[in-house]
Amino acid sequence: MQAPENEKFRDSIGTITEEGKRAWIFPKKPKGSYYEYRKLVSYVLLAFLFSAPFIKIDGNQFLMFNVLERRFNIFGFPFWPQDFHLFVIMMIIGVVFVTFFTVAFGRIFCGWICPQTIFMEMVFRRIEYWIDGDRGKQIRLNKQAWNAEKIRKRALKWTIFAIISFLIANIFLAYLIGSDRLIRYITDGPAMHMTTLVSLLIFTAVFYFIFAWFREQVCVIACPYGRLQGVLLDNKSIVVAYDHKRGEKEKGRAKFKKNEDRVASGKGDCIDCFQCVHVCPTGIDIRNGTQLECVNCTACIDACDHMMESVNLPKGLIRYASEDNIQKKAKFQFSARLKGYTVVLGILTAVFIGMLFLRNDVEANILRLPGQLYEHKEGNIISNVYTYKLVNKTNNAIEDVQFKLMSHKGQIEVVSHKTLNIPERELAEGTLFIEINSSALKDDKVRLKIGIYSGEKLIETTTTAFLGPRSYK
Repeated sequence: MQAPENEKFRDSIGTITEEGKRAWIFPKKPKGSYYEYRKLVSYVLLAFLFSAPFIKIDGNQFLMFNVLERRFNIFGFPFWPQDFHLFVIMMIIGVVFVTFFTVAFGRIFCGWICPQTIFMEMVFRRIEYWIDGDRGKQIRLNKQAWNAEKIRKRALKWTIFAIISFLIANIFLAYLIGSDRLIRYITDGPAMHMTTLVSLLIFTAVFYFIFAWFREQVCVIACPYGRLQGVLLDNKSIVVAYDHKRGEKEKGRAKFKKNEDRVASGKGDCIDCFQCVHVCPTGIDIRNGTQLECVNCTACIDACDHMMESVNLPKGLIRYASEDNIQKKAKFQFSARLKGYTVVLGILTAVFIGMLFLRNDVEANILRLPGQLYEHKEGNIISNVYTYKLVNKTNNAIEDVQFKLMSHKGQIEVVSHKTLNIPERELAEGTLFIEINSSALKDDKVRLKIGIYSGEKLIETTTTAFLGPRSYK
């Protein structure tokens, strides 16, 4: 059974032709109040994105995601592998937060905050408008033969795209390996760090491919968020929506005629100018309703408002609204779903803040050396060998580190360290022996409590197992 003509859009996406080929999108340059607000938000976020790796709080990079070394800095707080549970909770909070806003306001994140949209619409497309011109000129340039003008414009545009992609790749690398290391690599010269240079060029090629060719298909095909909104939205969600009741009325949409009384004619306020379609960066017709491809960029709102002003009709034919608002004139309400998400978000945030404040500045792990039994020494002394790892999460070096038994009488000897110091934001590891008189052992396996001191100050405690002979139960 074939779909009705006005429902065929649901069987395909706007970036693919009926033959299955790429349908290149040439959106008209947006103009209007929403676009100006988006530019302001985008430039603030771009400034933050480019500056965040170089901002330091107490010596910690503001944001860093060093996956290779499993070191993360979130808002200046360092997270080590031992803090992975905190990182997981933070990611869950982020997911719940995005879900909450999707239920309430649809895909607003995509249109206003997503880096893909910001770079595509506020950087690369604006360069395209500057070099190639607006929609009509871009279409003509795409169709014309490869003459001197087309070669010059394409070469200039692609060169600028490549330079910006290289710059984005450097910033991306600063988030991964740290800005200090990136600056050191740059000052050392590419020849000293060829592996990093190759990685940087790969990142550049990926970003260039995305913004020069793949473009809006990232949002339509690759990004799972568009599909997620399908199960999150309901009739109360506020999205960029076409008021079909006002736009269609009794006789549907129709072209505008001068001096026509549209109220008396029964025609809808939509004048079928297709400006909302031409300005859409994903090539959809918003009049068909909420669609997967819509990123809530508000370009159609600005275009429609401009046309409504031109024909002396009220603005807001396309606006932020819910289905209930269009159908029943219902105002936005804080629904039970939103209240539930708010409670979950509050609980997770409280748990995260509590765990963050309870986190120690030093993480200590002392484990028996695998495969090693105890050693019986003179004077009825039982000795076990251990490995230790001490993580200094602070920005200050911890000096004169000592290990002391707190639960039993005995002695701890650190191998090859007369004085143990832990540099700031670094890991110290090594081997130590714990020796206890057999008379102090009540079982063949006991738990020891060990204190880690910096001088005379206790900075952390930990426990470990100690093995002895069965005869000393």
